[in-house]
Amino acid sequence: MASRMRQSLREFEQRFREETADEREHHEHAYHRAAQRLRIRRTERTHRHGTVRFFFLVLLLVATAAIVAVAMFETLYIVMG
Repeated sequence: MASRMRQSLREFEQRFREETADEREHHEHAYHRAAQRLRIRRTERTHRHGTVRFFFLVLLLVATAAIVAVAMFETLYIVMG
């Protein structure tokens, strides 16, 4: 009876160790997947913000060129006129 109890206790301890190792591995995989998703979202957000900033920069340059051209021609009209 005592040997059966020891064997049962050993089996229980072995199953506990295996389940603990499986659970630890599962948590590590979940952590790495979450970290990878975070990196991907961060990269996409940075790219999206960069695209918006570039659009506004181009818009600002075109507006500046238009304002300078209008001011230059008005000044030339005043000087020549």
